[in-house]
Amino acid sequence: KRILQMIPTILGMTFIGFVVIKLAPGDFLSSLELNPSYSKETIEELKKLYGLDENIFVQYFKWLFNAITFNLGYSFAYHKPVSELISERLLNTLSLTVSSFVLSWAIGIPLGVYSAMKNGKLADKIIRAYSYLGISVPNFFVAFLLMLFSAKTGILPIGGIQSFNFEELSFFGKITDRIHHMLLPLTVLVFGSSASLVRLVRNTVMDELKKDYVLLARAKGLPERRILFVHVLKNAMSPFYTLIGFDIANLLSGAVLIEIITSWPGIGRLMFDAVMSQDFFVVMGSLYIGGLMLLAGNLFADIMLAINDPRVREREVEGKEVGRTA
Repeated sequence: KRILQMIPTILGMTFIGFVVIKLAPGDFLSSLELNPSYSKETIEELKKLYGLDENIFVQYFKWLFNAITFNLGYSFAYHKPVSELISERLLNTLSLTVSSFVLSWAIGIPLGVYSAMKNGKLADKIIRAYSYLGISVPNFFVAFLLMLFSAKTGILPIGGIQSFNFEELSFFGKITDRIHHMLLPLTVLVFGSSASLVRLVRNTVMDELKKDYVLLARAKGLPERRILFVHVLKNAMSPFYTLIGFDIANLLSGAVLIEIITSWPGIGRLMFDAVMSQDFFVVMGSLYIGGLMLLAGNLFADIMLAINDPRVREREVEGKEVGRTA
């Protein structure tokens, strides 16, 4: 059911993106008219070859039919298939996004819980200050500050994904070099994401600690650790599974900007360069793959929520039974 609901979403997203790109003045092939190596006849032949001279709706449905099989067209700027181009960059974006997601939750949840347990004390004030700072300061500003600091100290590389002597390094040396280059963009993404998560976890846990079942558990003499980890956290975490999709969306959108600033060769950087060069098929391919990644994150959030909260599963079962009865 969730997968079927994804279909109109991806159709609407790609159609709107397609129309907006087409309404923008100029395109990559039109810009070749300034190049004396290309005649007008050659440019017209290229447009006809790739179907860019047809009606906008015909172009869209042809592109959509090919996109279903991941035939995403041809990049005029890079002179290679878009699917091949994206596959080269996809792992870089996934490594950055997944790493930042895992670290954000690994940092944000424990800090938020600890802050709630130490409400009003010095530790709580320090953690809240960290949270407010991370929420208030834009990611791009943090990235510029870290790049300036790294440029002066040489602690972290300020751009790219690997060193110039990467091929000369050993296997473990290559892994270390990649991680070293990832630290700066990863720190920027984790700082903002974990800070917002800390605040949400703290407020949710504090609300749970005020409920009657916690007072009853304490009256029975249960240890605070058992109350927290067995009862409070299970109830407090349910709303956060619905936030997984939004968090992934925020990280993906944030990664686009950070990839541009730090020259990280991911899909975000690829899409930015494609927009600037008006490389139509690369823009649409990047938008399509990014949308699928976002929808996959939302699907994962729905599954995790159903696993954690039996009430969600019961509602799904009741809905199916009502449907059969009808």
